[in-house]
Amino acid sequence: MPPQCQALITSKKKNGKNGSARTAPMADSARTRPRRSITSIEDIQLLDAIKDAVCASGLEEQEVYDDAHLGHARNYVSTDIIRRILRDYFKFQVNFVMNITDVDDKIIERGRQQHLLADFIAKRTFTDPEVLDTSLKALKAYTAKNLPHVSPDTIPEEVQSGVASAYATVLQGGSLTGGPAGDKEAKIKMHIRTVLAASESIRSLQNTSISAEDFFTNTQDILLPYLDSLHGSTINANDHTIFTKLTKKFEQRFMDDLRDLNCLDPDQVTRVTEYGQQIVDFVERIEKNGFAYKTSEGSVYFDIGAFEKANNTYARLEPWNRNDTELQADGEGALTRKTSEKRSDADFALWKSSKPGEPSWSSPWGKGRPGWHIECSAMASDKLGSQLDIHSGGIDLAFPHHDNELAQSEAYWLDRGHGNQHQWVNYFMHMGHLSIQGSKMSKSLKNFTTIREALDRGDWTPRSLRIVFLLGGWKEGVEITNDLVKAGNSWEDKMNNFFIKAKDVLGDQPKIDSLSSSHTDVDATLEAALKKASCETYDGLCDSFNTPSVMNTISELITAYNIADKTQVSPKTTFELARWTTSMVNTFGLNGTAGPDDPSISWSGIDVPEEAKPYLYPLSSMRDQLRQKTKSTQGITSEDIRKIAAASAPVSNTQPDSSAAPYATALSNFHSSLSSLATSSSSPTLKTDILSLCDRLRDTDLWNLGIYLEDRDADRPALIRPVTKELLALRHEKDDRDRQKQKARDERDREAALKFDQAQLSHLEMFRTGEWTAWDADGLPLRDANGAEVPKSRGKKLRKEWERQRRVHEAWVQAHAGK
Repeated sequence: MPPQCQALITSKKKNGKNGSARTAPMADSARTRPRRSITSIEDIQLLDAIKDAVCASGLEEQEVYDDAHLGHARNYVSTDIIRRILRDYFKFQVNFVMNITDVDDKIIERGRQQHLLADFIAKRTFTDPEVLDTSLKALKAYTAKNLPHVSPDTIPEEVQSGVASAYATVLQGGSLTGGPAGDKEAKIKMHIRTVLAASESIRSLQNTSISAEDFFTNTQDILLPYLDSLHGSTINANDHTIFTKLTKKFEQRFMDDLRDLNCLDPDQVTRVTEYGQQIVDFVERIEKNGFAYKTSEGSVYFDIGAFEKANNTYARLEPWNRNDTELQADGEGALTRKTSEKRSDADFALWKSSKPGEPSWSSPWGKGRPGWHIECSAMASDKLGSQLDIHSGGIDLAFPHHDNELAQSEAYWLDRGHGNQHQWVNYFMHMGHLSIQGSKMSKSLKNFTTIREALDRGDWTPRSLRIVFLLGGWKEGVEITNDLVKAGNSWEDKMNNFFIKAKDVLGDQPKIDSLSSSHTDVDATLEAALKKASCETYDGLCDSFNTPSVMNTISELITAYNIADKTQVSPKTTFELARWTTSMVNTFGLNGTAGPDDPSISWSGIDVPEEAKPYLYPLSSMRDQLRQKTKSTQGITSEDIRKIAAASAPVSNTQPDSSAAPYATALSNFHSSLSSLATSSSSPTLKTDILSLCDRLRDTDLWNLGIYLEDRDADRPALIRPVTKELLALRHEKDDRDRQKQKARDERDREAALKFDQAQLSHLEMFRTGEWTAWDADGLPLRDANGAEVPKSRGKKLRKEWERQRRVHEAWVQAHAGK
């Protein structure tokens, strides 16, 4: 790494409303205000401050009560990319801590609700009238709360029309306020879908035309909150398994999702349920320092006024949201008690007294549980001490969550040798949202696809998803559009093609010492392009981890290689470009577990299966020889075919394993077809038959096995490669064009056949039908079916038709004369 790269992060840009937030390192006597953008790594002023880059990941904010979705993947993967850049490119030692939130208001509600619904189902038969009665009451309650413009007394049969009338503007893409539609409208649509699905299932239950599984699947979103409102306070909250069985399940699934996305495992994991006493101690320290107070019901609140009077700043990350009561309420959680004892409406809970139906721990203030914000502060401080270098998370967590974390953590550490002030985090990195149809992807909006669904369906691969996030940057919002998906696929396919061709030149295990040392002007040009790319990559990653610019730099380097005269490019130059490019894709986590110093070149997925190679190589070789022979001046003979086939005859006394069997079959079938053609020594179509057989092998037999033979010029052997998404797309486009051409040909043939049939009909006979009863000598109608005389105007039109048919028929007679 160049000497000038020893600093970590320096902020130079002005405050902005998107991206990351920086809390500047402490000066001797004063603290600068936080900045919103990490912008460059150019100066060496942080070398002493950051000997180890320590990341407390925003993954700590994950509440493990449901499967993670692609919006979460945006955060996890982007954080993983930055972690890898710090570790593998800038060579920092990174201690990555992940905090798992396995107790908070949402988890308590979800765990309790799932417990109550399971108990409700277990104690009743599906046909029990109470099921229908409870469902109707739940639908009424849900509608009244979430769709207030629809009468809660609307019967299930009329819900759809009632919703359509009350929310027509929203359903047509508008907003309730007249401005652009946003998350509020997306949430209304989500509630509408819930109500419509539930009402339809209730109607089906009334008609006994739905299964129990389908019914409870479609009505659970209305039953869960309703049952909780009735019985939530009655459960035995001392039985923590009611809540932990939910979180343990989804924590494991969450970690599996991270590994499926090729995210590195955290160095340390903390869980709220394992930190009860430490959190109590943390809150006690803040209270002792004079920045917290207890209420009569046993809750403890952070005193923002006292914190600011001590020359500290609150809401440093998003000061413009400081008085946003909606965000404050969301940060406090739905289960927080209402109290008149708060010294300020903005004061937030450090410790919450537990109500019936909520888990609790012992504390000096009575039975209670941690507030959401304090959990992260206590766990991260326990593992990382009084200062973190980098804290990441989604942009929606900046206020109040991260702002509250900052305040309470700095209030905790104030008496630890830092005078009257302390800085807990040097840098916040807030990841931009992943959006769909203009709204962020989120659980609350239910407009998400889970990570495992997306990967299982093949919508995305870990690599393609990571490429899209690299192209979009970490702090900007990413809107999944067709253009973005195409850009990601195009970048991936460009890399596939480059690596395939580089390996074709270098072989599987190239060694730099064994490569030719010849040097041409083209080599010099490519070496200069590589040096330029390396410098631009350094500058880009120093510029707030600007991965979009680096991705473009890599693409431009590959373009320079692609347009170069390959006869003038030495293998050594190809190796150097491929090695550097491999190092970069490895650094970005695009190549499985391979690191930047891995000696190999290329990435996974461009090689054909190992078990296929013993069959594909001889098969492709036979095809190459056959094609060359057919194109030679001597042409191909049956004897040539027999010799080529004999040299690559399949081994008949060995049985391939199941994974290799399809390739063995392809080789055997091709060989058999050749043997049949070899017996047709006098066939005038031998050359055509051979070329057709070779095309079928490439376009059908091997293509269907996921293998593509790329034919090349100058008698070079075909390149054996896997079928990629881009190749599939090109094939689909070609097939579509072929279908359109065939459709046009069929239409032309149909029209020609119709004209042919029409031309055979004599003009003298064309009107001799039941529509008329009298004709003149030329066959023109005189009277209609009723015996009425044909009007002159009609007769003129019939005469024109007759003349047209006469010309067509006479031309047909002349063309077929003598046949």
